[in-house]
Amino acid sequence: MFTKIDKYIIKKFLGTFFYSIALLAGVIIVFDLSEKIQDLLENHAPISEIIFDYYFNFIPYFINLFSYLFVFISVIYFTSKMATNTEIIAILSSGVSFRRLLRPYFIAAFLLAVLSFVLANFVIPHTNIKMRDFEQKYISNLNLDRGHNIHFQVSNNNFVYVERYDPKTYTARRFSMEKFDDSGTLLYKLNSREAVYDTIKTTWEIKDYYIREIDGFKEKFSKGTSIDTAINLHPKDLVLIKEDFKVMDFFEINQFIKDQQMKGAGNVVEYQVEQQKRLAFPFAALILTVIGVSLSSRKIRGGMGMHLGLGIGLTFLYILFMQFATVFSVYGGLSPFFAAWIPNIVFSVIALVLLKQAPK
Repeated sequence: MFTKIDKYIIKKFLGTFFYSIALLAGVIIVFDLSEKIQDLLENHAPISEIIFDYYFNFIPYFINLFSYLFVFISVIYFTSKMATNTEIIAILSSGVSFRRLLRPYFIAAFLLAVLSFVLANFVIPHTNIKMRDFEQKYISNLNLDRGHNIHFQVSNNNFVYVERYDPKTYTARRFSMEKFDDSGTLLYKLNSREAVYDTIKTTWEIKDYYIREIDGFKEKFSKGTSIDTAINLHPKDLVLIKEDFKVMDFFEINQFIKDQQMKGAGNVVEYQVEQQKRLAFPFAALILTVIGVSLSSRKIRGGMGMHLGLGIGLTFLYILFMQFATVFSVYGGLSPFFAAWIPNIVFSVIALVLLKQAPK
């Protein structure tokens, strides 16, 4: 059963959260528009597309990006106000335990955590598709080739090497393909000057090639000017899209990681970190709620300003911790799981320490 106090705290929590994040969203949109206005005018972007294709889809992304920050600020703001007005003292003096007082906070934080999980894994990846199409069309090019010396495992025991890929002409320079048996012995190798992808037939036209086939101590050589072949290699495998994990939902990013690991691609860690972040971030709302209540439930000299200062400092420390862990995971070999969850683990310990020191 929800008591009046429960309803009061939940209403204050959620109301403060959505009100504050709506105010900041308006400010961020103004600054973002001022930064991009020149590109939008030069590329003649229609106002309807700016509003509905970009900024309308920008709102869910923004809410989720700063959700844990505003969960923390919201808790500290209205709880500190309650403490200043001696409402916390009155509640505890009426026989309500501090643990019971935390229940409405946890309910509201849990609702926001579920919202964050749904937004990050199922809503934002689809709204980002329109956002990124808009950016590609009017702001900046998001496509990058993978560079030189691209290696792929296209199927079991079959490998492809491309020295350079040109996405404009669908041409792979210095294309080679190798096949091994289960023991790792080379059975077949094809070398060619280039391979061109046929978008209609969905096959590769291999030009100026020679083939070496190995059967024990026997070898057979053949060559030709052109041959068509169908292999499990697509132009999208040879082109990078900046942070393309932003348009992948929960199931798509899991499948993508499995496919890239099978192909032996070296860019999987960034996607694994993103995968773990989407699971770890919702828990941050619960952890930061406990820290916020523990900090701001005590009436102290300096009042709300002191509480907000401590809260914002801890929040930015959390963000800094997360960024360092991400960089160490991508470039330093740290496990993606630990990169995403270490900040939660560390701040859980801080939450427990502050909870013990909170007024009972």
